[in-house]
Amino acid sequence: MIQVILCDDHALIRRGIRDTLADAPDIQVVGEAGDYAELRGLMRTTACDVLVLDINLPGRSGLDALHALKDEGSPVKVLVVSMYPEDQYAIRALRAGAFGYVNKGGDPQILVQAVRTVAQGRKYVTPEIAQMLVESLTTPAVENPHQKLSDRELQTLVMIASGKRLSDIAEALMLSPKTVSVYRARVLEKLQLANNSELTVYAIRNGLVGE
Repeated sequence: MIQVILCDDHALIRRGIRDTLADAPDIQVVGEAGDYAELRGLMRTTACDVLVLDINLPGRSGLDALHALKDEGSPVKVLVVSMYPEDQYAIRALRAGAFGYVNKGGDPQILVQAVRTVAQGRKYVTPEIAQMLVESLTTPAVENPHQKLSDRELQTLVMIASGKRLSDIAEALMLSPKTVSVYRARVLEKLQLANNSELTVYAIRNGLVGE
């Protein structure tokens, strides 16, 4: 039996994933979390084989969870299930230690297949991601400017574009406001933007946040 923990800040999304996985006789959902802190507490008390993880969590992101598990040498296999298109976060998530990436808008049976695949220690990628990986190996990389951002800089960009103040971001990420200001300055410099308004427009145009 494959033991699964779900982490998504939307209860309805978790219910949908849980119901989908419940139809599989070899998969059991053993726990659910709504944010990073809840997930960390749950994983200290509940063993699992696969963590189904959303990228876009309140406060510290799914990428933070990936990095933390990787640094700890955790044996848990992480399957990222996100609303974001593959071209925005899939490669970044795989580099951070994820075993697979599935879009929330896809066929529910793909999710079941992906959980089974990563539980076996194998990578799961959609045909779209596979094509991206092939192209990255065979053609010169033409990156969007935000792809050069660090995970923390990207997270700062998304949170600012979502309307959060620097003080709110600092509290959520457990950083000092000064540190967050440094990240903001780096983002503006790397993207050649002048202010938060331009940053927000950039994020919307590139599908990093909803309109």
